[in-house]
Amino acid sequence: MDRFIYTLVREADWRAAEAAGAYAGSADDARDGFLHFSTAGQLRASAAKHRAGVPDLLMVEADAAALGDALKWEPASGGRRPGLFPHLYASLPLSAVVRVVPLPLGADGLHRFPEGVP
Repeated sequence: MDRFIYTLVREADWRAAEAAGAYAGSADDARDGFLHFSTAGQLRASAAKHRAGVPDLLMVEADAAALGDALKWEPASGGRRPGLFPHLYASLPLSAVVRVVPLPLGADGLHRFPEGVP
């Protein structure tokens, strides 16, 4: 599977995670029982579907191998989207985070991703 996986986090939630030493997830994550991640190829579609127009959004990149057996590759709920998605059944330890990048909104309302993210 992919070496790096991504989650989209509001800046205030990430600052709280930094203080706590781990990211426990959003309300959606808590509802579903796992932290939602995407591969690089899934990330833009996930942002457009689930975080459209959200200001102060951060892209958090994690090393999948550092997450161990708590990381599962599963179909999207209801099978609505093709492919397997990375789901983390634990908090995200800051030690597994490779980088955190702001995703500003462009004039078109879409998030601007860094170079190298398809």
